[in-house]
Amino acid sequence: MASTGKRDCYEVLGISRNATPDEIKKAYRKLALQYHPDKNRGESASEEKFKEVSEAYEILRDPEKRAAFDRYGHNAFGPGSRGGWGGFHNPEDIFREVFGGGIGGIFEEFFGGGGRGDPSGPAPGSDLRYNLQITFEEAYFGAEKEITFHKLDVCRSCAGSGSAKGSSTKTCPTCRGAGQVTATRGFFAIRQTCPACRGSGTFIERPCLDCRGEGRVETKTTIKVRIPPGVDDGTRLRSSGGGEGGMRGGPAGDLYVVIHIKPHEIFAREGDDLFCEVPITFTMAALGGEMDTPTPTGKERKKIPAGSQSGTLFRLKGKGMPHVSGRGSGDLIVKITVEVPTRMNSEQKKKLQEFAEVCDENTTPLRKSFLERAKEFFK
Repeated sequence: MASTGKRDCYEVLGISRNATPDEIKKAYRKLALQYHPDKNRGESASEEKFKEVSEAYEILRDPEKRAAFDRYGHNAFGPGSRGGWGGFHNPEDIFREVFGGGIGGIFEEFFGGGGRGDPSGPAPGSDLRYNLQITFEEAYFGAEKEITFHKLDVCRSCAGSGSAKGSSTKTCPTCRGAGQVTATRGFFAIRQTCPACRGSGTFIERPCLDCRGEGRVETKTTIKVRIPPGVDDGTRLRSSGGGEGGMRGGPAGDLYVVIHIKPHEIFAREGDDLFCEVPITFTMAALGGEMDTPTPTGKERKKIPAGSQSGTLFRLKGKGMPHVSGRGSGDLIVKITVEVPTRMNSEQKKKLQEFAEVCDENTTPLRKSFLERAKEFFK
């Protein structure tokens, strides 16, 4: 097959030879936006790339052309081609067909438009974040905390309008009240926030002296936050409308209170389960007994079987953190550690030596089992 000097269509679009029609179109959309001449003015290399991408897409989107390309390559097209097809469509026509004329939508994302909220209304206020540190007990039982912070809030002098008393608000002559203006770039029609009124659609004859026409001023705010029992570290509590006020009566943003829990001296947490480690004496481990186990609501007696080993776990059902949903609680998992005596007087040592002398290998079955399995290492 004679070479045409053109790159493989699949390689141009960066797709496999088994690509679906949706994958072909997706690849074209991405590359067409990347190399479009209106986005790369004066760059001839980008213009050639745009043409190459358009031609590859035109071939692969048509099942018959794609089959011919798979068999003959680029030799299937052009004058005297084996497939009987002539030239290709204008790349701009293909672009308009795929993107629907290039007005709004996806172009705003790449060329400066878009934004949250109603584009023709006053600018909304920003969301705020407040980091709140609480104790383990407050997370367990729940609490009500009072927090204070500064934010931009509605100006009381003008009730958020931004106008001085006796002044009126008029329609912005630049955007005629739409809050947006349309800029044309080639065949693109791009909507942008009106620079004159900043999206409000109006202008003020005499601005309020306190807020200078913004409709909001910085204020010190104090609110109460209810913390539900069982809240976890990193939980975000949302107060709708508790953020900064919008420009000239625009909607307020939200306040997000992020919970941070101080580490506890005894309990560690994993999900809704709690863990604690309780040391017991050598004699209690050997003879058994009862010990006081701490829980978030007080102590609880727990029976320790004779011969308990260090690292043994006990589960106290329902003694963990409450589920934040209000239904049930996690468990408290207690790990016992056997404390070996470190400071003994002569009499204590004597008694312990007497005990050791009356012990045999059956007294410590775990050690006996280990030595039998490790015989070859002690030869």
